[in-house]
Amino acid sequence: MKVLRRRFLHLAVGAATLPAMARFASARDYPARPVRLIVGFPPGGVTDITARLIGPVLSERFSQQFVVENRPGASSNVATELVAKAHPDGYTLLILSDVNVWNTVIYGHLSFDFFRDIVPVASICHDGFVMVVNPSVPAKTISEFIAYAKANPGKVNVATSGSGSGSDLYGQLFKLKAAVDLTTVHYRGVGQALPDLLAGRVQVIFLPVATAISPLSAGTLRALGVTEARRMSILPDVPAIAEFVP
Repeated sequence: MKVLRRRFLHLAVGAATLPAMARFASARDYPARPVRLIVGFPPGGVTDITARLIGPVLSERFSQQFVVENRPGASSNVATELVAKAHPDGYTLLILSDVNVWNTVIYGHLSFDFFRDIVPVASICHDGFVMVVNPSVPAKTISEFIAYAKANPGKVNVATSGSGSGSDLYGQLFKLKAAVDLTTVHYRGVGQALPDLLAGRVQVIFLPVATAISPLSAGTLRALGVTEARRMSILPDVPAIAEFVP
């Protein structure tokens, strides 16, 4: 079980289904009807984008529809419960994220056992997070942002894609490590948070790199640091936050 837990902690996004799939469908006749790809977040986030990228590929490969369904709520627990209690025939798949593992610690009374009821099928991608700010924020480095936040306690808003989400946990950890007073503003998903961030109504958010790349390239957001232990090849000029906040 410890090995399984460690393995899940290294998965950024993965497709999963229930363990009894093999008893109901052989490789020869699966899938015989449309397959549901359940996403536990609203449209626009990296998990949703991942599902919509792989859905058409799977549909073409298997000559059967793989249909994406967004079932947001309770930091993906609504979607996870739906899949955990679905008929274990491989026709209801969950697009997992690291949030699903975190939920096993954050939520004390889930109606399912994540490590018993959900079994990984494939690791799709690994995607770190990046701390980004609206360009109106007068900080171009982590050190400058910390100084700015300390000079304006409670006046800097940090957005999240929902309580318990990756953006929320990274934000809370940053507040703790940097000893800064940021006001947390929860949204139902990244798709709802980004318009306010771009408009300057909130000033900072921790985003999956895949989600942040487009606005960063367009210059509508500024990257301050990545959550990985070291710099990422896709953002070579952006330092690791750990370089400034141990």
